[in-house]
Amino acid sequence: MQEHDVSPASDGRDGSFYPRPERKRVREFPEWLRKPWPARYDTRTQELLAGLKLNTVCQSAECPNLGECWNRGAATFMILGEHCTRACHFCAVKTGRGESLLALADEPERVAEATKQLGLRHVVVTSVARDDLPDEGAAHFARTIAALKAACGPELVVEVLTPDFHAREDCLRTVVEARPGVFNHNTETVERLHPPVRPQGDYRRSLRVLSLVKRLDPALPTKSGLMVGLGERFDEVRVTLDELREAGCEILTVGQYLRPSPEHLPVAEFVTPDTFRRYEEYALSIGFKAAACGPFVRSSYQAEQVLEGYGEKRKT
Repeated sequence: MQEHDVSPASDGRDGSFYPRPERKRVREFPEWLRKPWPARYDTRTQELLAGLKLNTVCQSAECPNLGECWNRGAATFMILGEHCTRACHFCAVKTGRGESLLALADEPERVAEATKQLGLRHVVVTSVARDDLPDEGAAHFARTIAALKAACGPELVVEVLTPDFHAREDCLRTVVEARPGVFNHNTETVERLHPPVRPQGDYRRSLRVLSLVKRLDPALPTKSGLMVGLGERFDEVRVTLDELREAGCEILTVGQYLRPSPEHLPVAEFVTPDTFRRYEEYALSIGFKAAACGPFVRSSYQAEQVLEGYGEKRKT
């Protein structure tokens, strides 16, 4: 199936996340992919983030859940600047030279201040890829985890969603030893589609990341996410889930890929809710302790509830 210019509106001013009206070639989203902007939108989260000059993946990746999450005082922080040194063909984050670490020196404290003011019990911190740095940004992750714990106390769950660090054990050890509550690294898509989707990434390398983290700290919950609707086959997704489990991954998210602009990869398929249900059932059947699969599911979407499911599963 061919698909063209399928991109959800990013500001909600038309009352929904329908495709932008100026793109004439867009086929209307199916019913299950229509998400209204909150009728009563609270601007406090938006104002807080702007005041502290923080980047979020909510904005940078044009997440369709932005209105819902910000309205309830939740955001996913994106550290290490707003320019990524990689150019994945699905991602709306800007590509370019990374910002100076000197300019970002107080970013961990600003993230901690925002988390404290929002009253979060579970915070997700992700980043752009920083292949230009000697440690690829690992120490900055560790400093951010430390700042969050200092500001918000030990009860705060810090979930990190990291780049692959080229599967370098020294970088992964730096992050793991900072004691996050969850270590998340996305596989993004099936192995066959990695070259066109994520040309500077590597499917096997991502699996090694998850395996290494589990070896460094067997008690640390590990998590990974996939996009579907890029042309993958059902059996390929099942193989990917099998290999994630073999790598020790315990928590899974699967969501619909939505094209952020005409310059990005087209959507090949709008995956049905029934197919997402089948993915979730299969994931749980092979030993994932928690799985969230659905059209609007994203790596950090409702991360606290997903982790609660993990905790309940571990008790049984």
